[in-house]
Amino acid sequence: MEQKDTYKSIKAPSEGLFKDNGSRFIAGAYPVETEEEIRSILDGLRRQYHDARHHCYAYRLGYQGLIFRANDDGEPSGSAGRPILGQIDARGLSDVLVVVTRYFGGIKLGIPGLIRAYKTSTADALDKAEPLVKTACRHFRLRFDYLDMNGVMRVLKDMDLPQRAQDFGQQCSLETDVPLSQADAFRERLPDACNLEEIH
Repeated sequence: MEQKDTYKSIKAPSEGLFKDNGSRFIAGAYPVETEEEIRSILDGLRRQYHDARHHCYAYRLGYQGLIFRANDDGEPSGSAGRPILGQIDARGLSDVLVVVTRYFGGIKLGIPGLIRAYKTSTADALDKAEPLVKTACRHFRLRFDYLDMNGVMRVLKDMDLPQRAQDFGQQCSLETDVPLSQADAFRERLPDACNLEEIH
């Protein structure tokens, strides 16, 4: 089966809002790639909206969307995180975090009301987000002798691959991202002496 190279995400943060019986649901959608980024965004929002009752969230990560979580943050079980994740999934998105901050208005909404509020505010934020098609890549660290540098650089240039974390000391190393469909060809073309390590 051919490996699919692309998946859908969002380009930049966006915000949505839903109000019901005095309660305000402020939804923020964020492009993310790691759980560290997610923790940092959540910490920032808890400081920004320190007087809010709840910061419910859901996320999905990776080109196959295998890493995900839904958190109700004190709301009744299944009334917040799952509806948020449902909206992410309905759009086929990954590498996305949505956090909905709730200010309680004094009137209880009941579980159906909460589900509608979290779903609607999330939909508003995601509908306003600019879509982004991402290329699924494998991330490699290459180590090679100085004598092999020309061969390595030729492969990177021919395949139009990015370079970062370069170190051209006695033992040379760099990192690159290779689209899934090109990973086998990339391995085959590198000089034999080049040490290739996949990083996550």
